[in-house]
Amino acid sequence: MERLKDLVAIVTGGGSGFGEAICHAYVEEGAKVMVADLNFEAAERVVKAINAAGGEAAACKVDVARSDDFAALVKQTVEVFGRVDVMVNNAGMSHANRPMLEIDEEFFDRLYAVNVKSVYLAAKHCVPVFRQQGSGSFINIGSTAAVRPRPGLSWYNGSKGAVTLITKSLAVELAPDNIRANSINPAIADTPLLSTFMGKEDTPENRKQFVASIPLGRLCTPADVANAAVFFADPASEFVTGVCMEVDGGRCI
Repeated sequence: MERLKDLVAIVTGGGSGFGEAICHAYVEEGAKVMVADLNFEAAERVVKAINAAGGEAAACKVDVARSDDFAALVKQTVEVFGRVDVMVNNAGMSHANRPMLEIDEEFFDRLYAVNVKSVYLAAKHCVPVFRQQGSGSFINIGSTAAVRPRPGLSWYNGSKGAVTLITKSLAVELAPDNIRANSINPAIADTPLLSTFMGKEDTPENRKQFVASIPLGRLCTPADVANAAVFFADPASEFVTGVCMEVDGGRCI
């Protein structure tokens, strides 16, 4: 049984990492996916793989910090697939692990535009569509940084803390419209951003230091996050909203 049969999802940052895994997981469960990414070639690569396997997907180039781009993304999705049921705000960025005063103002502004303003823009352009349809679901990719922050990532930690509170605020304000909002807080993960978070080269020895802080004894994987994203999108979770769920192997206990 396909858990997401005929649902339409937008996944930002869908060209790699968590986003790519979510796109594939959604299609495997019967959804149609708009793969949105600043790197259009990466988005097209994911779409090509999905369509070759018999799924339905399309690609859109988008800077999630630009309102015009987000408006065009939602418009294109409705034109191609007829509706939008799930908005996955996955696109994000981080500064390298380093002392807080070494992060310059220009980078700080871009960090918050990508990690926080993007959620505002998703709401701005998706909520009217969700209200017209009578339902919708936001799934925001946060971080355990919002719950148990690591030193050297202060401004990134703060951006993900904002995602947590915004998720809960969306949930309570939009509940009368039958619109849900949940978020996923992954632990440090085996993705291209791993060395950025560690602030050092990705070597087996350096990985051990971070794995040691996770009770289940391994890094988070894109598949772990994708499985949680399927749960939140599944109509079976229709009474679940405002949940910011750690997918962290027990790190935040």
